[in-house]
Amino acid sequence: MQPAVLKRLRTIGLGVAGIGLALVPAPALADDLAPTGRWSANGDGAARLPPMGWNSWNAFGTDVSEEKVIASAKIIADSGLAAKGYRYIDIDDGWWLKRRQPDGRMVIRTATFPSAAGAGPGGDTSFRPLTDRLHAMGFKAGIYSDIGRNSCGQIYASTAPNQPQGTVAEREVGLYGHVDQDIRLYFADWGFDLIKVDGCGIRGLPASSKLVQAGTYRAFAPIIDPESLGRTDIPTVRGLYQSVGAALKRYNPDRDYLFSICLWGSADVRAWGKDLGNISRTSEDISPKWSRMLHNFDTVSRRALYAHAGSWNDPDMLFVGTGDFDVQHLEEARSHFALWAMENAPLFIGYDLRKASPALIGLLGNARIIALNQDPAGNQAVLAYDTDDVQILVKTLASGEKAVAIFNRNAVSTDVVLTAAQLKYTDTAQVVLDDVWTGQKRDFRDETKMTLAPHQTRVFIARGERQLPAGLYLSEQPGSVNPAVDGVTVPEHEPIAHRAISAWSGTRGGGDRPRYGGWGGAQADTTPYGETLQVAGHSFATGIGILANSRIEVRNTGFDHFTTLVGVDDSARDRSEPVRFSVYGDGKLLRQSAAMRFGDAAASMKVDVRGVKIIELVARTARPMRFPDPVTWAEAALTR
Repeated sequence: MQPAVLKRLRTIGLGVAGIGLALVPAPALADDLAPTGRWSANGDGAARLPPMGWNSWNAFGTDVSEEKVIASAKIIADSGLAAKGYRYIDIDDGWWLKRRQPDGRMVIRTATFPSAAGAGPGGDTSFRPLTDRLHAMGFKAGIYSDIGRNSCGQIYASTAPNQPQGTVAEREVGLYGHVDQDIRLYFADWGFDLIKVDGCGIRGLPASSKLVQAGTYRAFAPIIDPESLGRTDIPTVRGLYQSVGAALKRYNPDRDYLFSICLWGSADVRAWGKDLGNISRTSEDISPKWSRMLHNFDTVSRRALYAHAGSWNDPDMLFVGTGDFDVQHLEEARSHFALWAMENAPLFIGYDLRKASPALIGLLGNARIIALNQDPAGNQAVLAYDTDDVQILVKTLASGEKAVAIFNRNAVSTDVVLTAAQLKYTDTAQVVLDDVWTGQKRDFRDETKMTLAPHQTRVFIARGERQLPAGLYLSEQPGSVNPAVDGVTVPEHEPIAHRAISAWSGTRGGGDRPRYGGWGGAQADTTPYGETLQVAGHSFATGIGILANSRIEVRNTGFDHFTTLVGVDDSARDRSEPVRFSVYGDGKLLRQSAAMRFGDAAASMKVDVRGVKIIELVARTARPMRFPDPVTWAEAALTR
């Protein structure tokens, strides 16, 4: 932890010992480009594949109970969904009664969770009977908290049922000041396997809050401003979540846990969540509206390089079964489900399954769609074609085949063309498409036409002749590519996510403004700002676009050579500093380019990487830049 962060944590009343930061290694400086020879994205926890399960929030809000949780678990088991991979049963906000004083132990609301009454040492409440029951059914158990003193339900749904009771101190049920105590209780004593940690308590209780002025809660000077990254204390927010990660490791020495970071895309979490949590929310809450689903989807669809085995992008829980995704809107429900699967999003059902029709159970249990999400290669789909009307997403599977989803965002039928080049196949050989929904097969050369119904997503498994027969482009294997340092010096809100009417504010205010950090981050097959990769007038269909003063880690799974064409991208604006491109293998320099300026032709590099486990790609300027220029690793590939 950096000294400035520690000072800020003490300023807001949280010492190192109080949050367990003594065991957290100091993070690398944001501009540290020195090769490490190791993979830095999170590998702790039980998230080798995207987790699947059920969460109570979308179904019940704070009106959650033991009866509802067990009923949902039984339906998941009896319907066969558990056998399909849905194994987490997650209790969200609404389970707590209070934080007991003066010892600070959490007390469960036994009126709604009766098995907790007197189940702990000395007659304390305990969730152990419930977690034992879920474990005996073959499930994992999840619990909810907040990184601040108070939860989202307390702040933004204060009139909802099951609010914490008692004095101001007793109503402070969040982790703040109690990280070690609570994580030990939840995992070592109560037997939970997952914790979802929200961030409303460090955002929503300024001194001006009506809840604070009424004496309901204590003020907490916000360290998150969802509307302004410049007014968000990103290092301190990250430090708080690091304290939770450290405690999880202490009380789960077998690393069998799941850490869900729920910062809704704020505090630049889309850049650093991959290094700390197992799943990390990229947006505000989803709602059962088509436009809101588009909004949440867009916050992950251009972040493929920020998702890996152990750390997945989370666009929020599924809303299949409700509103625009109910049984009367199965086309929309299928699209929602398929898009989450293609993006390797966690598949958490958010529906009262006691009301589920066979059609909805069948959709949630579609084995071929689930297989795309659970594919062991761990590659989030990359956008091969991107417009506001139609998108084509492609992901490389462990089998070597490609999954392709063709998504009609519009409410009208749309004619589309799929090309072999979009799949990185040759245009002269036959491409076979296996329709995942229907099982029907078709084939084509070069390109094929089809018509999509309104809001339809067609999903295929594709087989063809690779453009790169003896290897893979890096953009085909984003799960093995980690932008350890992406060059972003001043985090900015990404402006291109679909702007939807909020379920909370409606059309009040000025509209849905950009609010998620990540603009300018590393991209597969485009520049950091979504433009065509181009160096000295030559365009490239594939490559990695990133800013200068960056370092990319690449896992090598038995390839012999790394090849690329490098240069300063034509989209560069500053153009004042030359860039030197270096390739390292397990921490040792293997190849380095001359210093390259804007307008220089792309330089070819071929590097022997036999026996190398971690390749690092560094693009560095001699002097720091306030706003680094985009650079291109064009046609970057690993070959045999």
